[in-house]
Amino acid sequence: MRLQRGRMQKDPYHQFDAWYREYREVATHDPTSMILATADAGGKPSTRVVLLKGYSPEGFLFYSNLGSRKGNDLAANPRAALLFHWPEKERQIRVSGPVSDLDREQVLEYFHSRPRGSQLAAAISKQSRPVPSLHQLVEEHHHMRSKLEGQEVPLPDDWGGWLLKPEEVEFWQAGADRLHDRILYTPEGAGWKLDRLYP
Repeated sequence: MRLQRGRMQKDPYHQFDAWYREYREVATHDPTSMILATADAGGKPSTRVVLLKGYSPEGFLFYSNLGSRKGNDLAANPRAALLFHWPEKERQIRVSGPVSDLDREQVLEYFHSRPRGSQLAAAISKQSRPVPSLHQLVEEHHHMRSKLEGQEVPLPDDWGGWLLKPEEVEFWQAGADRLHDRILYTPEGAGWKLDRLYP
């Protein structure tokens, strides 16, 4: 089905929500998977797949180790881009804008909602830094599991989350003969402007 500006939601949040709900019905992999692109202070880019952990009119939430490459990039250059690729619907959504740190209470609440094994892994991880061997990684995880048996896993000091506030959101729908539909949302006054882009 071709995208028509007049049939699109007035803001990207509601359009994303509509597409996300449709995709969940047919997805063959985790619909929250998204590519996160960051750049360091010198502009060197980096990408990886992370999971979307919430969205609202304020933006898109994700969590990770603050000392990871992505964490260091965002500390030095607090802007990012997201890409959702939903092949079963032949759709993509691109989002870009500034990021801000989430407060510790919000991070703590989410951290303790994760599976305990994931909490323990986060507690031992020095993400993106070298580890001497797989054996050491497994031993550290085993040690932490034994040490904290019967106890709550403390929130690591170097674990946090971010909110990306969209400045641009593009909805892409595949079309015949590569005449793809691209509708771009950008802020305009108190609302959003919609533009059709050449494919």
